[in-house]
Amino acid sequence: LTSVNIPNSVTSIGEGVFYNCSGLTSINIPNSVTSIGVGVFYNCSGLTSVNIPNSVTSIGEGVFYNCSGLTSINIPNSVTSIGVGVFYNCSGLTSVNIPNSVTSIGEGVFADCSGLKDVYCYATTPPSVSSNTFYNTNLSSITLHVPAQSVNTYKSTSLWSGFGSIVAIE
Repeated sequence: LTSVNIPNSVTSIGEGVFYNCSGLTSINIPNSVTSIGVGVFYNCSGLTSVNIPNSVTSIGEGVFYNCSGLTSINIPNSVTSIGVGVFYNCSGLTSVNIPNSVTSIGEGVFADCSGLKDVYCYATTPPSVSSNTFYNTNLSSITLHVPAQSVNTYKSTSLWSGFGSIVAIE
């Protein structure tokens, strides 16, 4: 299995559907999908591209766990929280866009993301995070991009303040 085109009639992608499909390289998720279940793409190490549509409101625990081929991800504005371990061990992930709709980021979401270089967080108020959200990820080597009016807030907020540099989104 190398690619999947999910039909518009699908509204939910169930738990572990593509679990361990290491040959899967791309997937197109239609606008009809509102939830992506637990571990759907768990260990899909060949996955390089995912388009998450604005219809998705829920991303389950460990959805992209160990997807080492994934290099960047755009989380849609419809998502308000990012569940436990969603991008755990995504070592190829270099860039993440977190929309202003996200208010909380769960445990281990970006744990062991050794390739992460840029995090774009569009929320004016820093989302709540746990102490291990970025476990074993070198924050000091990552640039955090935030709204200009919020730079000082992020610099003074626990965990967020640990990023190597915090700059205004241009």
